[in-house]
Amino acid sequence: MKKADFLNYPFNSQRNTVFARNGIVATSQPLAAQAGLRILEKGGNAIDAAIATAAALTVVEPTSNGIGGDAFSIVYHNGKLSGLNGSGRSPKSISAKKLRDKGLEKMEKFGWLPVTTPGVPGTWVALAERYGRLDFEDLFEPAVEYAQKGYPITPTLGYYWNRAYKAYKENLKGEEFENWFKTFAPKGRAPRIGEMWKSEDHARTLKEIAETKAKSFYKGKIAEEIAAFSKKYNGYLSKEDLASFEVEWVDPIKVSYKGYDVWELPPNGQGLSALMALGILDKFDFPEKENVDTYHKQIEAMKLAMTDGKTYITDIDDMTYKVEELLAEDYLDKRRKLISDKAISPEPGKPEKGGTVYLAAADDEGNMISYIQSNYMGFGSGLVVPERGIALQNRGHLFSLDENHDNVLKGGKKTYHTIIPAFLTKDDEAVGPFGVMGGYMQPQGHLQVAMNTIDFNLNPQAALDAPRWQWMDDKKVIVEKDFPTNIAKQLANRGHDIEVKLNSGAFGRGQIIWRDNENGVLRAGTEKRTDGTIASY
Repeated sequence: MKKADFLNYPFNSQRNTVFARNGIVATSQPLAAQAGLRILEKGGNAIDAAIATAAALTVVEPTSNGIGGDAFSIVYHNGKLSGLNGSGRSPKSISAKKLRDKGLEKMEKFGWLPVTTPGVPGTWVALAERYGRLDFEDLFEPAVEYAQKGYPITPTLGYYWNRAYKAYKENLKGEEFENWFKTFAPKGRAPRIGEMWKSEDHARTLKEIAETKAKSFYKGKIAEEIAAFSKKYNGYLSKEDLASFEVEWVDPIKVSYKGYDVWELPPNGQGLSALMALGILDKFDFPEKENVDTYHKQIEAMKLAMTDGKTYITDIDDMTYKVEELLAEDYLDKRRKLISDKAISPEPGKPEKGGTVYLAAADDEGNMISYIQSNYMGFGSGLVVPERGIALQNRGHLFSLDENHDNVLKGGKKTYHTIIPAFLTKDDEAVGPFGVMGGYMQPQGHLQVAMNTIDFNLNPQAALDAPRWQWMDDKKVIVEKDFPTNIAKQLANRGHDIEVKLNSGAFGRGQIIWRDNENGVLRAGTEKRTDGTIASY
């Protein structure tokens, strides 16, 4: 295969790939992409643009992310790849035993118990301090403007907002949840498509984060207000938990796949599952995309990798097996040999011992960033800090209360994390950032997008537009409504339990930016399953 063959196939999609030279921002909301573009045109670099876009996304897509969530990033800057883990830890005073003693058998979805320390503001600051060019406050101007003046609700946003409102109306009964309804349903309902919505509280909080470089959020006035809210309703999150938050700069991990290097972040994120699946598939040949054997092997490899991931991935210091053990070729070969012509019910292996938004941005200097942030399960815990507009995440819901599980709840621990950014390189040169958000769909989306690109030469837009599948559990696989019917029938004949999903929301939302290193031209694709857009110049 020639270097970056897929760059030479611009017309294999019903929609056009976007080409640009000076800069590109790709994300799920038009106004957020425009915020990033404003920063690029102002002289900022790709990292500045990403921070501005991420801040705007907390305002214009609160159904998927917010100030009270976590974030991860892979940055390509001056020819070097680096990773940032901006996920928060569980409160230091919480434990599985304490919750079991209260009669709980599993983590709750809503309320204070699943709330972990938010990492988003600290992530913004860390990226700006290491890579940013513009003043930190300048990056927040678009987001503050959207929050103060309001913006019209877009179609996909309106759909998920209304769905969340109905679910929260049914499930959130306590006084502690009143602020969610005041903030996100001020008229006693979700805002309608095309209707304006704003949040002065959100604007005020963003301003304070910008002015103090998030010091207020972790060690100042905002921290005190969050801690007081927690204490009032017997939550575990404290001022000490907020004050002790630190981002972690990490080395991305990779597998080589068909001559390319696919990069993810190390645990506690589930990117390792995507790499394991690609490592299993690397030794197979896939002559054509629309072939039952292609899909069958993809699904079988993914279920093996995901089963291992759900069993072993947690805070990296608490994992039974190391990353290198799970990615070792002899172990991947053992997993590969389990793939036959029929669907299997996966079990975790034993190596030898030894609701989310995604954005990508690139500039004319070769800097690129893969960035993702989330509150988890849409709006998160259902808790909104009074007069702050901060929806707190419920990421702790993923902890286990089983003392024998790697991801058992402990005080001050990072949980298994679903949100993952990805990056592609070849011959030590950047090809570009990519990602697909959506819970457990994310590593599965990464695998499908990477293979669409590398194996089948699809351009960025076509790689995203292609019908997707998602392994759920055991032999159950859901497919999109435009998934080839003949392939679905053949997969069923191989033992897969196939279910067609009419709503494409279950299959994630992705973005891609590839760079042609010979001429510096950028190529980008955005998600058809949401209000996705690309801003470029």
